[in-house]
Amino acid sequence: MTPQKILWTPITNSHLRQFERWLQKEKGRALCPLLFIFSLTIFNCQSPKEESTKPNILFLSIDDLRPTLGVYGDSIAVTPNIDQLANEGMTFRRTFTQVAVCAPSRASLMTGLRPDATRVWHLGDKFREINPNTVTMPQYFAKHGYHTVNLGKIFHNYMPDSISWDEPDLRPARYLQPDWLKRDGETFYISEKVHQSQVIKRDSLLKLRPVRYADGWNTGPAWEAAAVHDTMYFDGAQTKLAKQTLSRLAKMDQPFYMGLGYFRPHLPFTAPKKYWDLYDKEKIPLAENPNIPEGAPLHTMNSMYELRHYDGFHHIGHPTSPYRMSEDTVRTLRHGYYASVSYVDALLGDLFEHMKTLGIYENTIIILWGDHGWKLGDHNSWGKMTNYNIDLKVPLIIRHPNQTNRGAQTFAITELIDMFPSLCELAEIPTPDYMEGISFVPLLENPKRPWKKAAFSQFHRRPKVSADGKRYMGYVINTDKYHYIEWYDWDAKKGERGAFKVAELYDVINDKNERVNLANDKKYTSQIKILSEQLASGWKAALPIN
Repeated sequence: MTPQKILWTPITNSHLRQFERWLQKEKGRALCPLLFIFSLTIFNCQSPKEESTKPNILFLSIDDLRPTLGVYGDSIAVTPNIDQLANEGMTFRRTFTQVAVCAPSRASLMTGLRPDATRVWHLGDKFREINPNTVTMPQYFAKHGYHTVNLGKIFHNYMPDSISWDEPDLRPARYLQPDWLKRDGETFYISEKVHQSQVIKRDSLLKLRPVRYADGWNTGPAWEAAAVHDTMYFDGAQTKLAKQTLSRLAKMDQPFYMGLGYFRPHLPFTAPKKYWDLYDKEKIPLAENPNIPEGAPLHTMNSMYELRHYDGFHHIGHPTSPYRMSEDTVRTLRHGYYASVSYVDALLGDLFEHMKTLGIYENTIIILWGDHGWKLGDHNSWGKMTNYNIDLKVPLIIRHPNQTNRGAQTFAITELIDMFPSLCELAEIPTPDYMEGISFVPLLENPKRPWKKAAFSQFHRRPKVSADGKRYMGYVINTDKYHYIEWYDWDAKKGERGAFKVAELYDVINDKNERVNLANDKKYTSQIKILSEQLASGWKAALPIN
């Protein structure tokens, strides 16, 4: 028994009754046994049986996953396993990320702090360097008796944050080559020709600048459809390892918290051919809003530099330019995204069946989420990195033991930052008092109850990707009726906002695709004033009254 497993346990009525019966039976005996029994009562070492009754936690991250799922009403998506999980759990239909890009979003939800508190605003910011004493969700659960394990992308790519886990950054054996330790799981292809091209390009790139995103491996075609077994791509190999790890964890006398992060459907869209074959690309609908919003300031759009890294896309223009991608290329990219989502769905189905075989499925909290949305030609753009709802709205599904309201959906406003306190409540461990989100557990019992008045997000637009070459911070509030954005000058060195620059306003009921910015329409002046004050009041003022 390790020191971490010794817990102070409150004296219950049952303890007192046992002690009273013992005292009556043992009158006149020496005091030492009395003290021994009493000390065992209040300083109680948890037995393995008691520990094993706590629910396990399977924390499933799916990178770049927008609500392109059957349960969210997408009639094209082939996602039977995620849909079945939703049928057994709760689907949150209006969940918002705090930042529409990987590192800031994940730093926020994994610490329970909003971006201005973590000070992680873009991809290069590392929360552990900014605040070395940060306590992450798995760290916190480890303090409360959980064995924590990480596979794949939970924090940002090659930042596994080993401090957070008992077993950090587990990878399939064939990916443990020295040159690949800082390489992202999304960058692997089946084609040997592509691999050799990556090696040559990487050598050239690292000579120019030795520290690079994905360690210089993020080159190659934007898609691949190889006729191979699921385990030949990284996510499939990782799922096989996750199953082996679960087989081991199931034998432990301790609950586990497993963070399992899938890389697809992040670019490049590489998945076994059979998942591409599930779709006819000519029948996949195109984006409903292929233009940037009318009246929107130019700096709101990202430059699409992520897609520009891939073969054949170096020439693409900024979304604000006249450039338009060919319809055939648009359809192929959308096809690849859907195929990648179906691939991950199949892997999850395999994982869930394995958990049932092990007998741990019913006693495991399963929570599935996307870190931000993704544009598939929406707003003449590809990728994330804007303050528009196509990037801010994300899927969130949870299934937990003894759940009574199965298959329900809630349209209450929730945020990814709510996951930390919610899992604490479901696991019956104390919730840290510094959380900047709230537990959504009450919604699991009553999906229609009054809830948050608004969700809050933000995005840091840097000069090198801004159409006007300037730097901004955009703050967002999403309410039942409106999506409002305020843009400010931003001092990157101080991490402080400056003067107000411009606003955007969208009617989320009548213009769900955000085609027209209403901020310059005088008839919305009073509404903008209300929303601006609500945004300034912050997230605490938007919490449920009760």
